[in-house]
Amino acid sequence: MEDRTKKNKASQRKPLPKALGIAIFYGICILVAIMVLTHNNPLAPDPYTENLKKYCACALLALACIIFGIYYDRMFIIPKELFQSRELIWKLAKNDFKKRYAGSYLGFLWALVQPVVTVVMYWIVFDKVFQTRSQMVSSGVEVPYVLFLTAGLVPWFYFSEAITNGTNALLEYSYLVKKVVFNISILPIIKLIAATFIHIFFVVVLLVVAAGYGYYPNLYTLQVVYYSFCMFVLVLAASYCTCAVVVFFKDLAQIINIGLQVGMWATPILWNIGMLHDDKIVTLFKLNPLVYIVNGYRNAIYGDEWFFEHFYSSTYFWIFTVTLFCIGSLIFKRLKVHFADVL
Repeated sequence: MEDRTKKNKASQRKPLPKALGIAIFYGICILVAIMVLTHNNPLAPDPYTENLKKYCACALLALACIIFGIYYDRMFIIPKELFQSRELIWKLAKNDFKKRYAGSYLGFLWALVQPVVTVVMYWIVFDKVFQTRSQMVSSGVEVPYVLFLTAGLVPWFYFSEAITNGTNALLEYSYLVKKVVFNISILPIIKLIAATFIHIFFVVVLLVVAAGYGYYPNLYTLQVVYYSFCMFVLVLAASYCTCAVVVFFKDLAQIINIGLQVGMWATPILWNIGMLHDDKIVTLFKLNPLVYIVNGYRNAIYGDEWFFEHFYSSTYFWIFTVTLFCIGSLIFKRLKVHFADVL
């Protein structure tokens, strides 16, 4: 009887009131906006660029507040479902990773072969053929191009595989989508966790390459975990948008593949953003959230810079990512009821 009474009391606990939740979120946004507007970066190239960053951050904050206030109830559904299904998510993610390479002799090693071959080919072309020996980074230190290239390719491989698999999550697991009792909102994160397993291996490869050139792991290297989490949340937010839309518009998968080809050159992976001398163009490129992550990996390996030293970039990235997650959650929940009919 006592256990039943405790369960009844627990079930009767009221969730956070809507007005209080909105007030807390608005308070955080106002605090962040004040920090952004009052922060002065002594390393800013010019006042125009600094003000532009502030305006972009405040505009994204305002957009997030509007979306949060209107769709408060819907946006908390997916995070709650993910938390409640955390054990099932972990089991399905491991099964997804094993199933992908089941039946082949090398198994999951095939997932490692193509990216490794890509890195080796870039190294032969740029380091041996064109003799691109080093790259000058923002701190004024010359870094071997192989290390510079690998530090950019590792997060890009993670992004490209995760966004591709996350987009096709509902199509691949269509038999689960048609089940009434199954919580389909966990499918995109399953694909992302499976991609994370491979990413962990490549982070180890990156650390080995860095150590080979004399850049041994230190306290700054721990930031790789932070930037990996940034990538995970960003791709998860984008996947809820793309996986919902691709059910009704199959061509989106091909568009994403083309976008990944263009995006690899639009992101400073093979080239150094320090080569650009026009501050307006640099600011335009930095609107790409992947620039923040790629530069972050490089800073964690050899840059000796903390992520909070890049105040505007960190603020912009998280405002952009949270806003994208809110939009993705709304799109997913709005289209969810039609998935089974289309698939």
